[in-house]
Amino acid sequence: MEAQSGSELRPAGHSSPARTAGRPEEDAQALAEFAALHGPALRASGVPERYWGRLLHKLEHEVFDAGEMFGIMQVEEVDEDESEEAREARRKRPNPGGELCYKVIVTNEAGLRADDPNSIFLIDHAWTYRVEHARQQLEQVPGLLHRMASLMGIEFHGELPSAEAVDLVLQEMWRFNQTYQLAHGTAEEKVPVWYVMDEFGSRIQHADTPSFATAPFFYMPHQVAYTLLWPLRDLDTGEEVSRDYAYGEPDPLVRRCMMLPWVPADLLDLSSSTPEPPEAYYQTILEENKEKMPQAIQPPVYPDDHVFKIYSDVGQVLSHLTHPRFTFTSNEEDADILYNFSHFKDYQRLSQERPRVLLNQFPCENLLTVKDCLASIARRAGGPEGPSWLPRTFNLRTELPQFISYFQQRERRGEDNHWICKPWNLARSLDTHISKDLNSIIRHRESTPKVVSKYIESPVLFHREDVGPVKFDIRYVVLLRSVSPLRLFVYDVFWLRFSNRPFSLSDLDDYEKHFTVMNYDPDVVLKQVHYDQFIPEFEKQNPAFLWKDVQAEIFQAFRELFQAACNRPAPLGLWPYPSSRAMYAVDLMLKWEQRPDGKQVMQPQILEVNFNPDCERACKYHPSFFNDVCSTLFLDDPRDCHVTCLL
Repeated sequence: MEAQSGSELRPAGHSSPARTAGRPEEDAQALAEFAALHGPALRASGVPERYWGRLLHKLEHEVFDAGEMFGIMQVEEVDEDESEEAREARRKRPNPGGELCYKVIVTNEAGLRADDPNSIFLIDHAWTYRVEHARQQLEQVPGLLHRMASLMGIEFHGELPSAEAVDLVLQEMWRFNQTYQLAHGTAEEKVPVWYVMDEFGSRIQHADTPSFATAPFFYMPHQVAYTLLWPLRDLDTGEEVSRDYAYGEPDPLVRRCMMLPWVPADLLDLSSSTPEPPEAYYQTILEENKEKMPQAIQPPVYPDDHVFKIYSDVGQVLSHLTHPRFTFTSNEEDADILYNFSHFKDYQRLSQERPRVLLNQFPCENLLTVKDCLASIARRAGGPEGPSWLPRTFNLRTELPQFISYFQQRERRGEDNHWICKPWNLARSLDTHISKDLNSIIRHRESTPKVVSKYIESPVLFHREDVGPVKFDIRYVVLLRSVSPLRLFVYDVFWLRFSNRPFSLSDLDDYEKHFTVMNYDPDVVLKQVHYDQFIPEFEKQNPAFLWKDVQAEIFQAFRELFQAACNRPAPLGLWPYPSSRAMYAVDLMLKWEQRPDGKQVMQPQILEVNFNPDCERACKYHPSFFNDVCSTLFLDDPRDCHVTCLL
């Protein structure tokens, strides 16, 4: 459950009275139930089992007893040669927090023993939120902005939230944020949660060799999240409580990058080149995906009048495929075609037992549909910098130092530095964030695996009469008939999505200004323009550009992408399984680009490739859509279909 403001604000390090008498500490059954429910999470976080019994007690009764063991000290770094006048002027700066250092120390006279079962402590969370809600909460939740400004050392005047104070907190919070992700629920509920620990937890400083460990912990019976704190060794009175801000990272260079929000570093001399990963990288991905590759088979051949039985769990296929050479079966074993919504894994068994069965996906197609893989294989078409049709992209898990170097190089040259962080494998713009703050981008790496791509700062815009010039993106449906030989088609109709507010490089958390996916929120206006209405209006707004010429550039990008994805043996490329067919949606934008001769051109920018896309609009406005798709893919008969052959 997402707590907006930490409504129960407890003084740092104090304990709350027990709500109930609770069970006796010796209640073995309660501990066993607790271990069954939370043991996997505790083990994954490295919490020793000797603490679990007392942890259960503290969770049940909301015991915050850190104040009995620790205290917060304020330390000011003083230059002995600094004059008293300079020192006083420094104290009066707008952000004195930047000059102050807080330390947490052991104050208990007996010190603290790591083998004491009671030596585990709950840290409360002062603010829990999802990034897209942060600004609204700071502006609307009473007391939240004041508390965050004070905790982060930002001077705050007045009772009402000011835009400047909100912006400062939104910038500074990345030095205080922690994150966790719920394991269950809808895609929206699984979007990472960020939180700021209370004043006690936020004062614990970094050490490469820490004295304590911390981990977020979600206590399911109360639906409340805490941070757990436990010692890694014995400590005496006066020793500092510290934790490792780059916990679990052994590589010195990556640790240096992860620490950059707190310890500035210059990586300008590091190469920002990102060549394609080695073969072992793709082999690891194959193993993680647990796909079992097929054995070699002969391409299946069916009579020209054969009626194919389709087994499918895709509702739009079941409702809209009406071609007389296709019928549906509820028995998967009887099917000639498997048209599955979810990813198929056991190609090996299918190829051995039913090699004539066709299916709507290819082995290793994640190389196209997962964003980090898409960026990697695209380098085959454009070298280490990537092709002109893909925004410059870095894998934050494996290419963080190269990204920071590239960011700092652009910063030094005074070039635009807006970037967009995207999860590897989520659609609908979920957990996707635009930022020009390097600290924010670095910290996003800690939530879910992400890529960071250069945000298109000069998009081709579409003038909406009701709004003005807005961003738009274009979706094409691409049909992959075979990998070897490569046979590729594109559906002749494309679909458009529009932002709802005029574009500018400001208000980066304004979803309706910077994103175009509006069809999943019933409260948001969805602007629809059909492709045949769009083309003449586009040419009217851009008289020097004919759509057929722009589309030719788009189709060339598609060719180069699929050639890159299919010109290497699996798992470096798509497996050329003769019984596989596939439909993908390719989302793209157009950006203004200036060529060396000074001529402005519209450069396609591929954003992502989607497996099994939502075809609701296609079915609604083009009833023959799935007839055309299945005729092209499974009947190998694109005649009279609304498709164009690309390869």
